[in-house]
Amino acid sequence: MSVKNKVQLITYADSLGGDLKKLKLVLNTHFKGLFQGGVHILPPFPSSGDRGFSPVTYLKIEPSFGGWEDIQALAADQDILLDLIVNHMSSDSMFFQDFLQKGSKSEYADMFLTVKKIWPDGNPPKEDLDKIFLRRTVPFSDFSVGNGEKQTLWTTFGNRNPSDQVDLDVNSPVTRALYTKIIEHFHANHVRIVRLDAVGYVIKKPGTSCFFVEPEIFQFMDWLRDLAAKNEIELLPEVHAELDTQRELINHGYWIYDFILPYLILETLIKKSSTKLKDYLKVRPSHQFTMLDCHDGIPVKPDLNGYYNSVEVNELIDLCAQRGACFSRVISGKHKDPNGFDVHQICGTYYSMLGSDDDAYFAARAIQLFTPGIPQIYYVGLLAGENDVVAAEQSGEMREINRHSYTLEEIDREVERPIVKRLLRLIEFRNNYAAFDGKCEFDNCGDKELSITWEKDRLQTRLHIDLTQNKVEISFFDEKSGKQVSLD
Repeated sequence: MSVKNKVQLITYADSLGGDLKKLKLVLNTHFKGLFQGGVHILPPFPSSGDRGFSPVTYLKIEPSFGGWEDIQALAADQDILLDLIVNHMSSDSMFFQDFLQKGSKSEYADMFLTVKKIWPDGNPPKEDLDKIFLRRTVPFSDFSVGNGEKQTLWTTFGNRNPSDQVDLDVNSPVTRALYTKIIEHFHANHVRIVRLDAVGYVIKKPGTSCFFVEPEIFQFMDWLRDLAAKNEIELLPEVHAELDTQRELINHGYWIYDFILPYLILETLIKKSSTKLKDYLKVRPSHQFTMLDCHDGIPVKPDLNGYYNSVEVNELIDLCAQRGACFSRVISGKHKDPNGFDVHQICGTYYSMLGSDDDAYFAARAIQLFTPGIPQIYYVGLLAGENDVVAAEQSGEMREINRHSYTLEEIDREVERPIVKRLLRLIEFRNNYAAFDGKCEFDNCGDKELSITWEKDRLQTRLHIDLTQNKVEISFFDEKSGKQVSLD
């Protein structure tokens, strides 16, 4: 099994030092042996935009980052996780460019999802359009192909018009042949886990939201899982959806992300109330990857549907705005709350959203690492980074506020901060204390407290947080002394 019950790192290829070779240097210098669960390298491929998520090809590494030999070198020390953006690829890809030139005569024409494949007359009825879970105002783009023929293609994502992120027909034999080639290439380069980015959007069907359409989505995912298994690769679907949908994924044998946890931990520490979080912890599935932050934002809708009320969520959103956050919004009116609430994600660093309070931030990470699941630490969060307002303003992309690129000199300085040292010690403890492979219990305590205990054989560790002061106490049974001691 590729997934280990250890801590993973999430980073861009160029965000810790500038390229893949420097990433390896940083890992070996400051974090050697720390990320025993592996390293998730966000798309390091040539891309037309979206910070790598509009890939031109998966068979090459962006030259400014390095080459596949650098991925192999990193894989010699820890498991590597890469993305397969299954829903779309760049309009700059050789496949789409061939289609643009040759139209229906292109050998790759069937790879792309024309509107006519879904609605044969090419005119989606309004009632169907109103049901679609939109990520842009109109999910289609017009292209001139071949000798001037107009083709309307599905483009779920992208800020351009026409979009540079062109959706793929995942049922096409041509597309599946490409996926097969990519997975085999990943295997040859020692990739052990593949995140299926945007997989919830791959099935388009008239009369549906065109998001997580069953049973067709599982038919596709199961085909891909069989392919991955043959190549000793484990899949991690990325699906932003309500808990019931996530449970379906688990029931089908997939790992999922806990996209509910980040918001609830944030709310717990800001409002000094643990009741809602404790209720959730007692019912949540454990077969999950946990995170607080990532390259996008802190999820709200639709992930948190049913886990917030309109008054409290607006109070928290207002506070985050005061602390510099930006917000992505739900576009489809049908998928907003009846009162109009439409926040999809909170864009800002987790450290800044907690008011740059070291104790609150350490408490948040302690909760994450004591919650059952596979913890992932985003590189900005690893260094307790604050909002990069300059990057967001210069790029015009609000998510860059949480995508700071650290120089080697900055990293040397940041790892000396007390909060970072505390976090590194906690990660080391989470990786190496065997009780985390045992049984977890959420202890009964008051609303102003939170307590989690792990036990395995004689080993025991307990996390207790006094929310009034953000005071964290971690104790564990030390086999050498035979005593319960505190984690320094």
